[in-house]
Amino acid sequence: MADSQSNARLRADAGAPRSGVIHVRTRLTADFTVVANALAQRRGSAVTVGVAVYILSLPSGTPVTIAALCAHFTEGEILISRALRELEAAGYLERRRERTPAGQIRTRTYFYDVPGGTPEPDPDGPPDPPLPSKRPVADETPAEEPSVALTAADPQAISVLASLRHVDPRLVLSGREAVRLAPAVTAWLAAGVTPAQITRTLTTGLPDRFLTRPAGLLAFRLRETPLPAPPPPEPVARPAVPPLQTCDGCDRAFRAPAPGHCRDCRSARTGLPAAA
Repeated sequence: MADSQSNARLRADAGAPRSGVIHVRTRLTADFTVVANALAQRRGSAVTVGVAVYILSLPSGTPVTIAALCAHFTEGEILISRALRELEAAGYLERRRERTPAGQIRTRTYFYDVPGGTPEPDPDGPPDPPLPSKRPVADETPAEEPSVALTAADPQAISVLASLRHVDPRLVLSGREAVRLAPAVTAWLAAGVTPAQITRTLTTGLPDRFLTRPAGLLAFRLRETPLPAPPPPEPVARPAVPPLQTCDGCDRAFRAPAPGHCRDCRSARTGLPAAA
């Protein structure tokens, strides 16, 4: 007699969900990365989460520039740059300019698996990394710029650029960015454009979202907006020249506001010598 076949599910499937994902897990002992759920389940751009997870999986010291990330992902520079800015704003990524023992300035990138957490020693990285800064990146960048270049720049141009943030809070510039843009602003000032006109030109009609750093947008406007024509020179005030008159006594031509006698004839009539 043949054995009867049962269509009932195995007992192991009794607790499986009726819909949604069913995880098939494998215990990993090497080549894996621990990712916090707050990051893996972060709402918003999938590119941002993917870039974050990829950076977390890299060994310390691996370049994570936009060019390096674009070489790995199929997304372009704009999406990768936007993802890095979102991670920086959320506190996962921090770029800091640090001075080496040799006195050179270099930019180092820190990535935190938990924003605001205390870094743990990394066997692959430098010992004792500095604690994350609590200040916004935009506020700490100007303090890190070399003071020499900032001092040498045109102070009026720097003042115009620094005041832009009061018109649009998004137009925050680092000291290095202000120094780079200052010569163009100086050229505008030299052409007779007032600081108020420059401010209006740089802040009017800005897009709702910036795809690049504010400095890039300002540099484009300074470069592509034609300089206004210089104002015409003020006319030089010259004394009025009297019209030519014909002397009533000798028919000689002379200049005077009204007809009459020339200087010689007037002297002869009065008996006084003619003035030199």
